[in-house]
Amino acid sequence: MYNRIMDEKKISAFFGKQELVPAIIQEARTGEVLMLAYMNEESLARTVETGYTWFYSRSRQRLWQKGEESGHVQRVVSITGDCDDDTLLVRVEQTGPACHTGEATCFFAEPVYREKPEES
Repeated sequence: MYNRIMDEKKISAFFGKQELVPAIIQEARTGEVLMLAYMNEESLARTVETGYTWFYSRSRQRLWQKGEESGHVQRVVSITGDCDDDTLLVRVEQTGPACHTGEATCFFAEPVYREKPEES
């Protein structure tokens, strides 16, 4: 069992501006960005309560737990807000691939932009 330290006042501040907050999910060991999802107040509360990520699906209009179908869960290490209290960084220990496609991260596609190296 892990000890949890949280600031309830700070957590509720995220939802004073908007119902849904973007959550960047990052692998705690490597720093790799795994995915982007959205949290509402209830999904964040469940995440804090269980120690595993919960999100709000905008398309299905419901809460979902990461890994509820695949078993590829995310154990939460820390949750940090940005300077404007409108985005969360959730550091996790990922079990299996993070992307529903089976890829390790949802950001596996070719870049839509990349700096072109100077020709010599």
